[in-house]
Amino acid sequence: MLEDYNYELPEELIRQTPLAKRDASRLFVLHRNGGNEDKHFYDIIDYLHPGDVLVLNNTKVIPARLIGVKEETNAVIELLLLKDQGEDVWECLARPARRIKVGTVVQFGDGLLRAECVQEKEDGIRLMRLLYSGILLEILEKLGTMPLPPYIHEKLKDANRYQTVYAKTPGSAAAPTAGLHFTKELLAKIQDKGIKIAYITLHVGLGTFRPVAVQNIKEHHMHTEYYEMSQEVADLLNHTRETGGRIIAVGTTSVRTLETIRCDHDKFVATSGWTDIFIYPGFVFQGTDALITNFHLPKSTLLMLISAFAGRERVLDAYREAVEKKYYFFSFGDSMFIE
Repeated sequence: MLEDYNYELPEELIRQTPLAKRDASRLFVLHRNGGNEDKHFYDIIDYLHPGDVLVLNNTKVIPARLIGVKEETNAVIELLLLKDQGEDVWECLARPARRIKVGTVVQFGDGLLRAECVQEKEDGIRLMRLLYSGILLEILEKLGTMPLPPYIHEKLKDANRYQTVYAKTPGSAAAPTAGLHFTKELLAKIQDKGIKIAYITLHVGLGTFRPVAVQNIKEHHMHTEYYEMSQEVADLLNHTRETGGRIIAVGTTSVRTLETIRCDHDKFVATSGWTDIFIYPGFVFQGTDALITNFHLPKSTLLMLISAFAGRERVLDAYREAVEKKYYFFSFGDSMFIE
């Protein structure tokens, strides 16, 4: 039941701004066979071994939050671009959605970008055809802002702090926040130690941060998110499995990609597609041996995934301990390593 994934979190433990140094955050190490440790994120290298593979999601957050006006009435409209459907049609979260009907046109930047509603969907979702001249990403850089989570109330001074240092493939409406703790220098040290690094892509959309609205969690339906894995990465992961190394996922988005592919195939393969995988206790992991993650919202699908990996009671006990020790939670908060 949904209430089984609730916990008390004082609001002051929701960090509003990132640390000056990415890898200086605290690291809560949870050993699934028992025992916890308090470290700093730069200590993560001590828990990685030659032969392991670190799997990173190289998606890049786009300035997906747009504020415009409805052409007919000048009513203020907010669109959050969630998913590229092709041919300049995007799945968007519209606010207020009741003002957006099929045929409604919203303009941004005095018409530099216009968006026409072509389909109304549930939960405030609209399919919008984007009308513009030039390169869309360049227009979004001019008109859009980073879509920070609603629990972040302070303006982000440096937009790059809501990107990982290895962000490469544009398409996300939110950052894969477990990766925000890495620096280029730390990644270089990890590789020098003999740990391989593999990059996959999952564009984070509404599926990751949409709240669970049903009491029976099995009735919750995830929105689809696009993922990719290359042949090179598939070969590396299969070789790691064969030679006894561990596959260490950085973030729940990496887990969802790894487990989607392993659920669909009997090994890792080069593939791309859309996943709506929902991982909760009872799930059998086939592609993840250890996990680097942040602390997640109460009653969230992300907390359910972590509970599936390490055990619900074990995770909730760890969260209570982290609260007592004043760890910071959510996007700009501290981190956890589960092995």
